[in-house]
Amino acid sequence: MTKTTKIYDLYWYFAAERQRIFYKRLSGQHSLLTEDPILGIYKFTNAYRASDRVSQFLIRHVIYSGDQSPQEVFFRTILFRFFNRISTWEYLTVALNDEISYANYDFRLYDEILTSLINGRNKLYSAAYIMPSGIREFGFLRKHQNNLKLLEFMMQDNVPERIAGARSLKTVFNILKSFPTLGDFLAYQYTIDLAYGDLDCGLESDFIVPGPGALRGIKKCFSDIGNLSPSDVIHYVAERQQHEFSTRNIDFPDLYGRPLQLIDCQNLFCEIDKYARVYCPELAVGGRSRIKQKYVANSSNIELFYPPKWNINHRIN
Repeated sequence: MTKTTKIYDLYWYFAAERQRIFYKRLSGQHSLLTEDPILGIYKFTNAYRASDRVSQFLIRHVIYSGDQSPQEVFFRTILFRFFNRISTWEYLTVALNDEISYANYDFRLYDEILTSLINGRNKLYSAAYIMPSGIREFGFLRKHQNNLKLLEFMMQDNVPERIAGARSLKTVFNILKSFPTLGDFLAYQYTIDLAYGDLDCGLESDFIVPGPGALRGIKKCFSDIGNLSPSDVIHYVAERQQHEFSTRNIDFPDLYGRPLQLIDCQNLFCEIDKYARVYCPELAVGGRSRIKQKYVANSSNIELFYPPKWNINHRIN
């Protein structure tokens, strides 16, 4: 038997309130988004991972823009997520005359472009995912050089062909995790990104690997998970979501008819871990006691675009 805490109730409240904020911003509202002081001050990701600004850019401008062969989709997706920064991708795009492709890939050219970006005192990487330097594994002095060599290594090992048609996220995850510098967290995040495309490599509902933040959130939401593993807990909440919202009289505005998937529930555990640091700081788990980033309004609009296979794009107003 599982035993929940008061933070478990907050988990469902948070999911609904964060999604309401998402829809308000989508309608053009940029102030008075919520009466919740924590959500109003601090930065939290969307309830649905695919709705976040960087994921939206990835889906529309990286995955579904250009050659749709497994080799090219894989190359673009992993290259983008290695840096996970829109400005880096846009700089590469301009420098390469819109020809970011494995067919035209040259290590020296990409290295030269990215080095020039660094020399201009620009950031290459997002702080969201910490990509290891790879210096020990590949021997180059600059982090981006080792990351490029890792991508070369994966391409030469026929990873795109190995995952295309695998129909199993677990298979994709295990393949990615077998490469140097890719641990559980990054391998799983990249697996989900690849699942957005049409590689037929599995569904988001198939498989979950809880990240460190989600593990902390689970500990705050449950005083006892019984015989369940953390992965089982995420399956449990995903399967019970309608019941949990209903019993709390919470009106959850889902994503155009699409319920929360395993990756979304996992991310929500990570976000409720952060939320609880302010809401009840006495619940110290994992040594994290504050939220690093505060909310800063971004007035630029996003034209939403989700993987066509989800069949929800026609519902977007």
